Amino acid sequence: MAQSSPLSSSIIAQLEKYSACDISDALLKLKAPGAGYVADLLAYSPHQASQAATSSQPVTVAPVSTNIPKDVHWADLAEPGTFVVLKQPEGQTNAVCGGIMALRMKVRQVAGIIVAGRVRDLDELRSTNLPIWGYGTSTVGAGGGSVPWATQVTVQVNGVDISPGDVAFSDPANGVVIIPRDKVDQVLDLLPGLVAADIKVKEDVARGMPVYEAFKLHRGA
Repeated sequence: MAQSSPLSSSIIAQLEKYSACDISDALLKLKAPGAGYVADLLAYSPHQASQAATSSQPVTVAPVSTNIPKDVHWADLAEPGTFVVLKQPEGQTNAVCGGIMALRMKVRQVAGIIVAGRVRDLDELRSTNLPIWGYGTSTVGAGGGSVPWATQVTVQVNGVDISPGDVAFSDPANGVVIIPRDKVDQVLDLLPGLVAADIKVKEDVARGMPVYEAFKLHRGA
């Protein structure tokens, strides 16, 4: 099984200073498809009592591993320190990740789970305290219709290609963005200038300047 590329603690620390919106702004400049945003995911874990609590939760940054394996339970192949991405065929109403699988991945020390499909056992998912995202819920387990078939392959989710070694940026307040591994350095180069420009735009707009003029002055567009 191919191993995802390591992501240094220094790069993670630099990325953690930003929001998912900042990351997408940089990826938009780099013309990444969909600006890396994985649309329509819902956060199912950890439990959030309010929007204020959501905003206070830290972001999670980790390399991606994609799990769709056969001949062995996929949860047993989860790579420590990675954000596991699971893709379920459209139209299925069963879940592909539940409490037992989430517990196993917790023991395997994953950083989080993205399910392009359905999840179940919400209380058990939340008890892991892992960031877990999905498109919906079900009461039916994976045996109700899903057959694992591959692991560590590129998957496409809502127009975004996700490959092992890409970087998942999980932001409880704003959503999930995938940074292609070959664009991480460029994203980090762009972020300080983009964020500084936005601060200036907001200051001028608060003083009464039209948005068009503020964008033209500070963003160059």
